[in-house]
Amino acid sequence: MLMIRAVVRPEKVDEVLAALMYAGFPSVTKMDVYGRGKQRGMKVGEITYDELPKEMIFTVINDEDKDFVIETILKAARSGSKGAFGDGKIFVSPVEEAYTVSSGAKGL
Repeated sequence: MLMIRAVVRPEKVDEVLAALMYAGFPSVTKMDVYGRGKQRGMKVGEITYDELPKEMIFTVINDEDKDFVIETILKAARSGSKGAFGDGKIFVSPVEEAYTVSSGAKGL
């Protein structure tokens, strides 16, 4: 199993969630986050915004679905056809075990 964590622009989160749902991956956790990438925030006039609002989406998937899920997120989260700075980042981590709280069942 793998955990996919995608940090995306707030205005793109609904598109990403819809794309995952349509692709057959409806199980997600979403949270508001703040941060910055290599561009170190954004400066507008005299004001510097060190931390920009983003959304983080978590999902746990089977290993064989990794490439498909990542491509689905990339297509939905990208700004325009070529993308732009600040479109986000995707992180992939192994998951050793997962349990359903209500039933105690192990696995997805």
